[in-house]
Amino acid sequence: MEKDPKSIQKWFEKNLRHDPKVTNLHFYLHDIVSGPTPTNVPIVISNSTAKSPTFFGLVAAIDDPLTAGPDPDSEKVGRAQGLLASTSLEETSYHMSFNIVFTNEKYNGSTLTIVGANPFLHEYRELAVVGGSGVFRLARGSAVLKTLTYNATSGNAIVEYNVEVLHY
Repeated sequence: MEKDPKSIQKWFEKNLRHDPKVTNLHFYLHDIVSGPTPTNVPIVISNSTAKSPTFFGLVAAIDDPLTAGPDPDSEKVGRAQGLLASTSLEETSYHMSFNIVFTNEKYNGSTLTIVGANPFLHEYRELAVVGGSGVFRLARGSAVLKTLTYNATSGNAIVEYNVEVLHY
């Protein structure tokens, strides 16, 4: 897909006359906190964070792999790249702001931008899809998350994502 200003302007003129498409996506995020190659790394820890049962004040960068199945060796479909911050004094809840960067054939190079509160210990959580690029230009929608596995000792988790997106 062309990305120069004129081609994008032409894209808007052509596509905004049509109804949006609906795309359903299903994948698994592998959040790796421990081991030799973590994909979730703390970048800010306040003095009181270590004393907080909710890790309040923690800010971390993520570059988590996304796969088609829950097995870490299943087909890679992309990466979740962005930031999270522990923002609740009452429960383990993260404010998340990140991009889903697709690397699979169908959506390669396209992105979805996800933002919202993630109360990690709830069975289901919903985050907002607030934008996108490439195939997902002008995206909006919802991502429903469910933790499949969480190891409290290592901090590693596998989270299932069901995403419904309107886009042009």
